[in-house]
Amino acid sequence: MDMGNQHPSISRLQEIQKEVKSIEQQVIGFSGLSDDKNYKKLERFLTKQLFEIDSVDTEGKGDIQQARKRAAQETEHLLKELEQNANHPHRIEIQNIFKEAQSLVKEKIVPFYSGGNCVTDEFEEGIQDIILRLTHVKTGGKISLRKARYHTLTKICAVQEIIEDCMKKQPSLPLSEDVHPSVAKINSVMCEVNKARGTLIALLMGVNSNETCRHLSCVLSGLIADLDALDVCGRTEIRNYRREVVEDINKLLKYLDLEEEADTTYAFDLGQNHSILKIEKVLKRMREIKNELLQAQNPPELYLSSKTELQGLIGQLDEISLEKNPCIREARRRAVIEVQTLITYIDLKEALEKRKAFACEEHPSHKAVWNILGNLAEIQGEVLSFDGNRTDKNYIRLEELLTKQLLALDAVDPQGEEKCKAARKQAVKLAQNILSYLDLKSDEWEY
Repeated sequence: MDMGNQHPSISRLQEIQKEVKSIEQQVIGFSGLSDDKNYKKLERFLTKQLFEIDSVDTEGKGDIQQARKRAAQETEHLLKELEQNANHPHRIEIQNIFKEAQSLVKEKIVPFYSGGNCVTDEFEEGIQDIILRLTHVKTGGKISLRKARYHTLTKICAVQEIIEDCMKKQPSLPLSEDVHPSVAKINSVMCEVNKARGTLIALLMGVNSNETCRHLSCVLSGLIADLDALDVCGRTEIRNYRREVVEDINKLLKYLDLEEEADTTYAFDLGQNHSILKIEKVLKRMREIKNELLQAQNPPELYLSSKTELQGLIGQLDEISLEKNPCIREARRRAVIEVQTLITYIDLKEALEKRKAFACEEHPSHKAVWNILGNLAEIQGEVLSFDGNRTDKNYIRLEELLTKQLLALDAVDPQGEEKCKAARKQAVKLAQNILSYLDLKSDEWEY
């Protein structure tokens, strides 16, 4: 249709659709909750556009009615997407875990910066558990959930870093005030910086409603200005002391930028992360080796070369930077398990081949353990090929097979034979490791 002759109602609907389209990415990437200011702002905007669409006069014309219907559907779809993002079960799970972290900080950290006792092991263990649980929250590749998990992890890891950095500092002030008058001012600033740490932690965790990031940033910048204005009279030790305090302040300022940084970068999209790409490269090669082994007509010929290359892959994983990111740490841990499981499989197959080649008389109980190990090798080969979830029939079948092998091992009587006891213990551990690996492969975890 010629734009110059287009009906005014169609033109108006197109204008509204363009406005709705302009906030589409904001809605898709919305990672907050339904009581957030930004949620209400987006909801109001979209609701207003629905009223605008409804007010367009169709004059009873079919093409305008269809255009209005399409515009309304697109807007309603975004409203629904916004609501689903804010109320997704995994988003609520992230928020509930964050609330636990808030309670922990209120109970253990806020009193510490108010003159209470030192940070306890209980806090450190609690925060580690929270980080691990957040890492395991499933996002299903959904941008809003990835962002929510990333934001929450970033805050909690920042708190952990601030506390660890503070605990590493010497409890006593490095210089006596008798050295030079400027030392007294630096010591005074250090006390303010320590208070600022507590304030920053409370801000990051949302447990302080009396302070804002902007005000704290101004306070910290003012402390740097005070230190810069000090005359240290060319004294190297005082200059170094001042520099250390300035570095501490700059570290705190860096944490204040976390919220803005998380919204303006794609750091939450670990699929493009350099370390993750390295892990994926290792896993790709590991899968190629696995397929070659499982499909080979004469697998023993590949055992030595495969194991050597797999051990090299473990070395590559050890060198990968974790970037202080729990999700990268978890991805590397899983990759190490994947590679190590394949090495264990090769070791078991090699041991079974050697046993066949050097058959000899042995204790019946020991022979029974070896027979079960042979069964475990076959099952492990299937587990290595498994690619499904815990609702799959094949998962249930493999789980039952492994449980049967564990029961069979439990029924083996070593009859006092130490060698048999050790063999049975190793076989039980192997069966349990295969079960754990099956569980790991099927838990649908992603970056």
